[in-house]
Amino acid sequence: MTSLVREIPAAPSAVALMHFSNRLTFETDCSDVFGSQQAGDVDFVLVDVRSPLAFERGHVPGAINIPGRLITADLLAAYPKTTLFVVYCAGPHCNGANKAAVKLAALEYPVKEMIGGVTGWLDEGFELSRLAELSASAAIGCEC
Repeated sequence: MTSLVREIPAAPSAVALMHFSNRLTFETDCSDVFGSQQAGDVDFVLVDVRSPLAFERGHVPGAINIPGRLITADLLAAYPKTTLFVVYCAGPHCNGANKAAVKLAALEYPVKEMIGGVTGWLDEGFELSRLAELSASAAIGCEC
């Protein structure tokens, strides 16, 4: 009997190599961002694309806040076209980082998504920076 895993055959190794190698050109993860920060090797701009309120309540240290819907050529004019942007949103349940990455790529900036977003950051055991205190009943969406 064939397992559910093998019901659809795995791709040939050469195809899998291309696929997974290509994914790494589009994505980074929380651990790599944290490790780069700890080593002082921050050669990218980390962008939280959630709302300003969500950013204030907790964001990845070192991130700037540019809500995805506000990404424009005028806003980014001060950044050289070689600037690598690493974008993140609330987590894997949100496509705000993907939408922001599309906008940045359309503006001809290199871009990667920090997979996992805030949820992934916390899952790794890393702390968030906060500009505002959370209230017990203050559930907010990312508003991306």
